[in-house]
Amino acid sequence: QLQLVESGGGLVQPGGSLRLSCTTSGFPLGPYAIGWFRQAPGKEREGVSCVSSSGGITNYADSMKGRFTISRDFAKNTVYLQMSSLKPEDTAVYYCAARVMWCSNRPDVYKHWGQGTQVTVSS
Repeated sequence: QLQLVESGGGLVQPGGSLRLSCTTSGFPLGPYAIGWFRQAPGKEREGVSCVSSSGGITNYADSMKGRFTISRDFAKNTVYLQMSSLKPEDTAVYYCAARVMWCSNRPDVYKHWGQGTQVTVSS
């Protein structure tokens, strides 16, 4: 069973940066597209970004374009989400999820999920 683990969340001031990591042990992430999602209290889970299994295709939600960058390091079996120019509205629990090959912004098509990491943007 593929088990994903997120890390890197925390408290940051508006305008600051964080880098989230998504990794697993025992299973290679190579065959999977990895998506990042977030969920704020009282809101639905929304897609943030995704990278295809090859790493050659990335996509971002409109509000994250230019601020967030997704990347994957096959040697380290890790996918990163670099977040910059953070805003209070970015506060949420961030999850990574895996599905075979292709990206999607629909959380219901992802089979494997991590437990999430809290990101709080506040002064």
